[in-house]
Amino acid sequence: MAILPHRDAMLLVDEAQMRDGKAYGTYRVRGDEWFLRGHFPGNPVVPGVILCEMLAQSACVLLSDKESAGLTPYLTGIDGVRLKKPVRPGDVFETECEITKAKPPFYFARGVGRTGGEVCVKAEFSFALVRDGK
Repeated sequence: MAILPHRDAMLLVDEAQMRDGKAYGTYRVRGDEWFLRGHFPGNPVVPGVILCEMLAQSACVLLSDKESAGLTPYLTGIDGVRLKKPVRPGDVFETECEITKAKPPFYFARGVGRTGGEVCVKAEFSFALVRDGK
């Protein structure tokens, strides 16, 4: 919460850290999340768009030094998404993200999400750092 601006039901990273120019995050899927209701009855699966949001939030950790200057990272694009394996309640979703290009105020990143060491999702993202309230 000290790094990401998201709150309540939209904060989808339990822990995050930076190492060697990459961001690593985790989220434990409890099973009572709002996005699992109805997706799918009797067979809950985290929606792909939520997996992308989890990756994007993890990537924002890499922009945290810039956020302290009153800037918020807005997701501006998602490309090349590949969904490989379902993520279900009880899974610990682990992310690994890196910035691939910076052209302020735009930043480009790629990420991969895994459970149990197996790839669940891969994607590329772009962000714009926008002054708060603008």
